[in-house]
Amino acid sequence: MNRAMVGLAAVAITGVAGVGALTQASAGASGYTDPCTGPLPTGSAPANLDPSNFVDSIDNLYWPMAVGSKWTLQETDGRGRVSRVRVEVKDRTKNILGISATVVRDTVTRKGALVEDTRDWYAQDVCGNMWYLGENTKEYKGSHVVSTEGSWEAGVDGAEAGIALPGDPVNGLAYRQEYKAGEAEDSATVLSLGDQVTVPFGHVRNVVVTKDYTSLSPRVLEYKFYARGIGPVEEIGLSGGSDRAVLKRFVPGG
Repeated sequence: MNRAMVGLAAVAITGVAGVGALTQASAGASGYTDPCTGPLPTGSAPANLDPSNFVDSIDNLYWPMAVGSKWTLQETDGRGRVSRVRVEVKDRTKNILGISATVVRDTVTRKGALVEDTRDWYAQDVCGNMWYLGENTKEYKGSHVVSTEGSWEAGVDGAEAGIALPGDPVNGLAYRQEYKAGEAEDSATVLSLGDQVTVPFGHVRNVVVTKDYTSLSPRVLEYKFYARGIGPVEEIGLSGGSDRAVLKRFVPGG
């Protein structure tokens, strides 16, 4: 971790207690009903999505998803193992709850061997909020699928959509990223705006930092960094693991 990142982490950690209180206070909020004036979903509250409130493309300022966009990240886990993470926006959609969701393929390889292969489904509402509508994930050992744990789809078996990134991030904003009881209960809180980081891809400014956590593993805490016009540039595990992923290459689509 470079010196600038250490300083940022120290500043953000000082706000963790207050952020937790905000998240708990909003967890029982009523279901989300309006993409522009209503609160973002938290806890297990129903999303109540209206397909007419969604647009055809994803141009969220901090994670634009034009077809053909590609991100390549290098991930190092706590054991020092290095993996390559490749994310690509496909020219395909999936109908979920009447919403045309963009299909994004996320593959993880280690020493050239496929470790994980996932199809994520995203859509954007008229206010720029980027919704996460589910994923179909497979973990591999050799050529065999050994697990599909973590797969879910909004509207199936009680699963609810969440927010991948808000359209108008502000400090302290808390939101649910995904919800399927006992299987997918991730949340995030915006910690800061306008930061900067240096990764192998280069030095990037106008970065939003989020704190990511899950009620299924209370000791797990990550910070994620999204650069304006680019998307995810860095992820750091602060508790429950010491994984770190950094952006090496970004190819915009369109």
